[in-house]
Amino acid sequence: MKRVKILLIAVVSALLFSSCGYNKMVEMDEQVTASWAQVENVYQRRADLIPNLVNTVKGYAAHEQETLTGVIEARSKATSVTVDPGNLNPQTIQQFTQAQEGLSSALSRLMVVVERYPDLKANQNFMDLQAQLEGTENRIAVERRKFNQTTQAYNAYIRKFPRVIYAGWFGFEKKTYFEAQQGAEKAPEVQF
Repeated sequence: MKRVKILLIAVVSALLFSSCGYNKMVEMDEQVTASWAQVENVYQRRADLIPNLVNTVKGYAAHEQETLTGVIEARSKATSVTVDPGNLNPQTIQQFTQAQEGLSSALSRLMVVVERYPDLKANQNFMDLQAQLEGTENRIAVERRKFNQTTQAYNAYIRKFPRVIYAGWFGFEKKTYFEAQQGAEKAPEVQF
């Protein structure tokens, strides 16, 4: 009789844990982490373009030093904020977003300066950099959307019964979405 109980418990346990979705939760958690890394990647691409843009503008607008310095400082702040994908919470994402918003604002001011220099706007190097920056802003929007879709799929998966129980047991927690501040996160305005 004892042997039958042990066998029955083993079979029930195997059935419960075989469909717990642990491996799928791990896979989806990794997808959220990879998606966040891609968000950071496109923001880094933008930060990498900025020194070239600033140097191009410097040649034409040497006396606009305050604006150029502001862009360089904002870039420095934006690249110094990093978020551990294992610790995606509203505070860390907000801190990251604020640093990026500061950079967006500084870039907007730079574009206003550029409007004062018609020769600069016609410069092929500047036009290429401007097009790359515009493309990067589009990539940022796409990657933020992909991150939120991945996060939504993960959150929905771990919150469904009975996986919600297993997720709690194994420490899988709901992830935070990337949310831009209303009206604050604006892509720099690029005008030709």
